[in-house]
Amino acid sequence: MYLRLILFAACIVAVNAQSLPSGEHALGTKSYDQYEKPEVCQSCHLDIYMQWTQSMMSQAYTHHWDEIEYFNLAVPHGEIDPAYKPVSDGCNGCHTPLAFMAGDVTPPRPSEGSRANESVSCEVCHTISGYAGGDAYNFNYISEPGRTKYGPKPGLVSPHHTTEENDFMKQAQYCGTCHNEMNPYGIWVKSTQLEWAEGPYAEQKVPCQQCHMPKAMGRSAKMADEGMVAQHLFHGAHDPGKVASVIEIRMHPDAREVEIDETVTLNVQLFNAKTGHKFPSGSVEDRIVWLDVRATDSEGKSYHLPVDPKGFEGEEYTIANSDLAYSDMGIPLGLKDFPGVARDAVPSGDRIFRMPYFDDKGVMTIMQWHTRSLGVDYRIGPRETKIETYTFPLPEDISPGKVTFEANMYYSRLVASVAEYLEVPAEESEPMLVNSATTSIEIYE
Repeated sequence: MYLRLILFAACIVAVNAQSLPSGEHALGTKSYDQYEKPEVCQSCHLDIYMQWTQSMMSQAYTHHWDEIEYFNLAVPHGEIDPAYKPVSDGCNGCHTPLAFMAGDVTPPRPSEGSRANESVSCEVCHTISGYAGGDAYNFNYISEPGRTKYGPKPGLVSPHHTTEENDFMKQAQYCGTCHNEMNPYGIWVKSTQLEWAEGPYAEQKVPCQQCHMPKAMGRSAKMADEGMVAQHLFHGAHDPGKVASVIEIRMHPDAREVEIDETVTLNVQLFNAKTGHKFPSGSVEDRIVWLDVRATDSEGKSYHLPVDPKGFEGEEYTIANSDLAYSDMGIPLGLKDFPGVARDAVPSGDRIFRMPYFDDKGVMTIMQWHTRSLGVDYRIGPRETKIETYTFPLPEDISPGKVTFEANMYYSRLVASVAEYLEVPAEESEPMLVNSATTSIEIYE
């Protein structure tokens, strides 16, 4: 699906990187006691530690949806079909790398309080010296635990460890080792860094770190001099502040004064002003973004407007309806002939910005390891503008006077019907408002 633009093997990677274990070959090659706990780092790097504790990096293994998806779907599927066992084990390569490298798979559940709960800790990132291969994907980072900690700055001195500058940490490929994923069928089921590589920010050499680890004046450690410090916020798809205003929305009608028996056409412009990759990105199989447009007349009556179809191939998956999907969840759940749940769980006729994932039967799936093909990619790319139209024949019961139109774009990290069925806490599927726009017309008799 994506051009392989990142042939970076000879650059940045440590000289002996190719002989060190990476990816699936790193399973069980290390031990927990080779890596320090985050609390050790806290003693000198308090601000950075506290930022990390509030980020998804510190919850990559313990987060409620990740736990449910892993233990209720991925692990049982690997037990039913041994071909998927390496895949379910491999989830840990990014969600709890220390457990993976220590061979602690399947790790204990988060409630047991094991070191797997450290998720993506300080030691995970600051022991990575490079990556193996061409594209960065499927946890093909190379970890070299020890007294040396790698960072992006030269000449730093610590009383606890040695510090070595590593240019790899400044590159987008560093993030790509976990934020790109190819499944067993050769499908790019995660491709955030690859999307970036094909977009305008890569050309301008603006890497992931510039937006997700913004710099500010401060001290990286208690004994350090003041300077520019990368904030360890890692804010992204789970952060309402990061999601807010990702898409700028403007809307206008084709006329401002309309007779009561005429038709109005609305044009809605959607501009991706904020992300260096497509929106949504990451776990695209789970996430849903939709545009809801409504009209309210002078007496407060409300009307829902369905989007005008454009006629492109696969468009039926980008306009909300009441179809069922995700029936392959029945395999790991042990439910024969499971019909699935609502595909969209948003108002019928709303435009959806997504790329559907299909199982071997051509039915939409949220199980990325089981994905056999991808549908139309109708997400919004970096600096891309999409225009949606809404044709509104004025209803017979509409009142003369001012009619206000409101367009709201919403984002949810998990389709609500899936969340409800799997008993995922409601916050995971709660809609976030991305942005909104209003316009109006006058109706006369």
